[in-house]
Amino acid sequence: MENDPILSSLLGEVKGAIIHGYADVKVKNIILDSRKVIPGSLFVALRGTQVDGHQFIGTATGLGATAILCEELPESVREDITYIEVEDSAEAMGLIAAAFYGHPSKKVKLVGVTGTNGKTSVATFLFQLFRALGYRSGLLSTVQNQIEDEIIPSTHTTPDAVALNALLAEMASRNCSHVFMEVSSHSVAQHRITGLHFAGGIFTNITHDHLDFHKTFDNYIKAKKGFFDALPKNAFALVNIDDRRGTVMVQNTKARVETYSLQTLASFKGKIISDTLAGMHMDINNQEVWFRVIGRFNAYNLLAVYGAAVLLGEKEEAVLTELSNLKSPPGRFEQFHSADHIVGIVDYAHTPDALENVLETIAHLRQGNEQVITVIGCGGNRDAEKRPKMAEIACRYSNRVILTSDNPRFEDPIDILDQMRKGVPPLDYKKTTVIEDRHEAILKAGFEAEAGDIILIAGKGHENYQDIKGVKHHFDDKEVLMEVFAKRAGN
Repeated sequence: MENDPILSSLLGEVKGAIIHGYADVKVKNIILDSRKVIPGSLFVALRGTQVDGHQFIGTATGLGATAILCEELPESVREDITYIEVEDSAEAMGLIAAAFYGHPSKKVKLVGVTGTNGKTSVATFLFQLFRALGYRSGLLSTVQNQIEDEIIPSTHTTPDAVALNALLAEMASRNCSHVFMEVSSHSVAQHRITGLHFAGGIFTNITHDHLDFHKTFDNYIKAKKGFFDALPKNAFALVNIDDRRGTVMVQNTKARVETYSLQTLASFKGKIISDTLAGMHMDINNQEVWFRVIGRFNAYNLLAVYGAAVLLGEKEEAVLTELSNLKSPPGRFEQFHSADHIVGIVDYAHTPDALENVLETIAHLRQGNEQVITVIGCGGNRDAEKRPKMAEIACRYSNRVILTSDNPRFEDPIDILDQMRKGVPPLDYKKTTVIEDRHEAILKAGFEAEAGDIILIAGKGHENYQDIKGVKHHFDDKEVLMEVFAKRAGN
């Protein structure tokens, strides 16, 4: 930064901090990785799930860090270093990072989207919508971070507090008026969004997910609810009232509560008139609109986007006009058609509820004797409880199922597939095949399909890699699907 801030100016909102040393030192940057420390850095010692940053305080001071943020002082304290002792380093870091970058979230209208399913679609639709309405906008999502047309690769659903504030500062400096971001349960629990000022929050739905991190479903719900608890009173909280936990999310919020629904009275009420592979016809608050996106789950997404836009002050008619032109984000019910009339659908569905939503939509869209062939896997080092459920759901809605590898990470793919296979009902054994190699599995689905059939490739969506033992190998479901379509056409 051109003018490095003074440490004391960054600590205004940090409660209970004990400062050991001088608070008038300049801070050049905020660093979490001790190896990246330079002279003038403020090093943050975080207690992670794998590593405790307190172990690297000595490394950080040796490389020139002038200040250390920690929960526990090291045994050896240097007199030329300032130590800020706090109860929670992650929480304090969020507040310090926001101050370091000049509170960029207050310079834009920041809207957060949370829930198990639909976060990416809602955030992306809002980003596309507001650009179409003429606003300079930013996007922070699982698929990618984006400032207008510039795409910045994404590594987490929500970046750490320092990276997040840096991105928001860049967006503000480039005159973005609105920023739309996914808010994961991890980001709330780990204080990645602490210190941010939100103009609004959206709740899509909640089902079992990330229990590998949160341990219990109640903890997962509390993390999501924590986002709404922290919203300011001048913000809006827009919730899906058809989800039975919608009201739970906002029971302690100070924000203005609004609702959306397909089933009951709400601030923003929708009804599906017709739904086909070509598009969806809906009634939204007594106005009929045709959309290019399809499926009941997208009807909810569109309602959330419409409601948020109106709550941000946009005119209803202009919002609906632009929404009718939007396409699904990459890897979200993304359709491909072969020359011999096979429909391929690539979707990120990696939870039981998301998979069921997609397969229910496909079942609803079938018009005759089309066969549904589903290729599905489950990620390694993640919630293992959902593996047999995913297989059972795939069998329930599909004529043929191919169980395959997803991102095995550090688990044995065969072990994951064995757990999935336990969910296959005995009557469905014959229609279920297990192929560990994902490329081979997609090829088999493509070559077995006949004209009119629908192939669903679920679980990875937009991802263009396969994570195996810590290495990301290039792999794109869409590329493999195009490969098999080309071979079928004789190209």
